[in-house]
Amino acid sequence: MKAIPQTPGENLTTQSGLSEAQVWQRADLRLAQPDWLAEEVPVALVYNGISHVVMMTTPKDLEAFALGFSLSEGIIDAPEDIFGMDVVPGCHGIEVQIELSSRRFMALKAQRRALAGRTGCGVCGVEQLDQIGKPLAPLPFTQTFALAQLDRALGQLKDYQPVGQKTGCTHAAAWIQPDGQLAGGCEDVGRHVALDKLLGYRSQSSWGEGAVLVSSRASYEMVQKSAMCGVEILFAVSAATRLAVEVAERCNLTLVGFSKPGRATIYSHPQRLI
Repeated sequence: MKAIPQTPGENLTTQSGLSEAQVWQRADLRLAQPDWLAEEVPVALVYNGISHVVMMTTPKDLEAFALGFSLSEGIIDAPEDIFGMDVVPGCHGIEVQIELSSRRFMALKAQRRALAGRTGCGVCGVEQLDQIGKPLAPLPFTQTFALAQLDRALGQLKDYQPVGQKTGCTHAAAWIQPDGQLAGGCEDVGRHVALDKLLGYRSQSSWGEGAVLVSSRASYEMVQKSAMCGVEILFAVSAATRLAVEVAERCNLTLVGFSKPGRATIYSHPQRLI
C-alpha cells in the first residue's frame, strides 16, 4: 500500500501516479528543468457490464478504490458481494470491471432507476436533510482514542504520499492505530478517492481499533463514507463544514477538524476522545 516513487529519468508508467515534465521557474525563464506531475485520469467503475460512474483519479490502487467506493456508497454490503474485478486500460482512460452478486446488482439497478428522473447536480432539489445521501444507521460507541497520540500519526502522514511529496498535488487518508502508529494509507488527487482507497484496503485488512485521518477538510461526503464503513472517529487536517457536523451528529460519528500538532477541534461526540 505504501508505494515508493521512482526518481527522474527512470522508466515511468501511469500506474506510479507520476509523470515527468519540463518546467520553467520564475527565477530563470531561460532554462527548462525536469519536474514531476501527478497523473489524473478518468476511471470508470463498471458493474456487471454497466458503467456506473466516472471519477478523475490518480491511477494506482484502483482495486482498493473500486472496493472502497462500492462499500462507502452502499452498492455492496461486504467485499464478498464482489465476485471478480479487472482493471482494463483504454485509449481514453481506465475501466475497473466489477462482477457483482445478483442480489446487489438488482439493488443497484433499482437505485439507478430511482435516480434517473432527477436533474441538477449534487444535492440540488433535495428538500430535507434526511434525503441527502445514503441512510446511515447510528454508529456504536466501541472506540476510544487518546489525543496525545495524534501528533505521532500526523508526523507519519507524508510517508503515505510519495506522489504528493514530489508534486504537492495529492490528498492522503490513513488508518491510525490507538498507539498513534499508522497501519496504512493511500493518496489521490481527489480527497474522496483517497478515502475510498483506504476504506477498500481496510475492508480486507486486520486493522481493528483506530480512526481515519485525512489530509483535507471534512465535507459531508467524507463523514458519510466513513460512517457507511463503520468508522467511528474521523480526524481531518482542515476544517469541517456545517453539513458534515450535522451528519456526524446524527450518525454518532466523532468528527475532529484542524488536526495539527498540539491542536484539534472536536465537532461532535467528544466522549470517544481521551
